[in-house]
Order: sequence, then C-alpha cells, then structure tokens
Amino acid sequence: MAFTAADVKTLREMTNVGMMDCKKALQETDGDMDKAVEWLREKGLAKAAKKSGRIAAEGMAYATVVDGVGVVVEVNIETDFASKTPVFVDFVHQIAAVVAADAPADLEALKACKYPGSDLTVGEMIPEKVMVIGENLQIRRFERYAENVSVPYVHAGGKIGVLVNLAVEGDIDVTTIGKDVAMQIAALNPRFWDKSDVSEEVLEAEKKILVAQMDADEKMAGKPQAVKEKIAAGKINKFYEENCLLQQAFVKDGSVSVEQYIAASAKALGGCVKFVTAVRFEKGEGIEKKQENFAEEVAAQMNQGK
Repeated sequence: MAFTAADVKTLREMTNVGMMDCKKALQETDGDMDKAVEWLREKGLAKAAKKSGRIAAEGMAYATVVDGVGVVVEVNIETDFASKTPVFVDFVHQIAAVVAADAPADLEALKACKYPGSDLTVGEMIPEKVMVIGENLQIRRFERYAENVSVPYVHAGGKIGVLVNLAVEGDIDVTTIGKDVAMQIAALNPRFWDKSDVSEEVLEAEKKILVAQMDADEKMAGKPQAVKEKIAAGKINKFYEENCLLQQAFVKDGSVSVEQYIAASAKALGGCVKFVTAVRFEKGEGIEKKQENFAEEVAAQMNQGK
C-alpha cells in the first residue's frame, strides 16, 4: 500500500514521533496507519515521544578539545542520577565530537549530522537513547572554536563547562594558564570579559546607582551633584574589578589581576598570550523545573474523565 507525505504528517500528529521514524514505520507496514502506530509502539518510539514533554533540567555541561577544535556543549536530562550513567555520558561526549568534526551551524544542523558509529543521524539517535535511559533527553546548546588555542574545564562532573580561547605566540604550553582562567570564570561568572566590553549605557546606569547611594547617605547627601558624579566616576574602576574578568583579582593570587597573571605567566614560559574569548555553560541555567503537585494532577485527570 502506498503512502503520501500527508500520511507521514498524520502519523506524526497521532504519535508525536519524529517525521523520519514515522516514514520508516509506514514503509515497514506498507502504509497501514494502524499497523504503523503499533510498529512505533513496539519499537518504543511512541513511548519515548510522550517523555519529550517532560522537563529536563539536569544533565551535563561538557567542554573538550578534539583535534585542536574547542567545543562546549550542554545536554539535558530529567534526573541527576541519569546524568551519571555511562550511556548518557558517552552520548554527550559523542555529541561534542560531532560538533568538532562537522561544524554544524545550529541545533537543527547538528541533529542532521551523522551520529558516530551509526547509520542514524543525531536527531534519530535521541529517541533511541531516550528508550534506553528512560528519560527525556535534549541537546540544548553548543559553542565551537576552531581558531587559536582552546583550553577546556569541566567543574563538578558537568555542573559547569568552560571553554577559554587564547591567542598564543611562541611554542609554549598554555594549558595551566587556560585552566586557571577557566576556573575563575566557573567560580565568579563575570558579566564581561574586559572593561572595553562594557557599554556606555551600563556605565551610566552604574553611575546613577552610585549617585543615588550617596543621596541616601547622611554624610554625602549635602554635597553638590557635580561632586557626587565625579566621585561616582572614580568608583567605576571598582565596578570593573568586580564585573570584568581581566580586571578581576586573580583568585589564586589576589595581588594581581587576571590580565596581569596571563601576561606574567606567558612571559615566564617565553611567549605571549592574549585572552580572546570564552564561554561558560551551567547545566539547567534558566530552565524552570516543574513543581509537581500530586493532588492537582489527580484532580485534573478526574476532570478529564467527566
């Protein structure tokens, strides 16, 4: 029995399974819609699709370098327990390898890439892993640096992944420098990399806050507005030191800034190193975890039956 693109679409709407799997199900069942649904259920794909709506806020933020290409990815799953299973960890590592090798432009392009050691694409492999692990799984984001020298750092087994990108002159090993900077980024999560990244809008907002604080201070309130603004401008360096990575005090030696640490360490190695950029992924960042209410869930199910 022949089937059309409309049949594939109908099956997808009925089962909430991916288009490719629906097409395969119809091929395997000669276009019989009912048998195709059964085929998907037998394969566990329909069950996996139901789990796709569940919130995945755990998982792993992972950074690595593959053949000189720096990669950081975040892959989410529902529970912390599942995030530590070998199947999930290997999946994350394989996704990082695909990003490094194929340079996908975005998540959709990544899902279209071939999964290592398989005839399936990354997108087709996701429901396969969902069936094995038994939880919803989502690739959330990735970043890739092919230029310069990248140094990865993974904190607390995947809670935070940081990738630092450095411009290096001279035949020197910058692993320690990169890791120290990455650890600083993981710990302090600076708003900006350098003071030059701070916009005038942000600076003006900060100055207004400082002036308002002086207005509320009994000792400073009576001073002329121009004086307050001048004092506020003088305190901007403090803002840089607290919010900009390169101007922050280096956590391992508070007597120098991160910028000074990088320059001094590179000089000691006989080369020159400049911080280019970095990315910091924290697992579950910005994802609202669903608050389960058993009583409300039961009530909702009872109402549906009326």
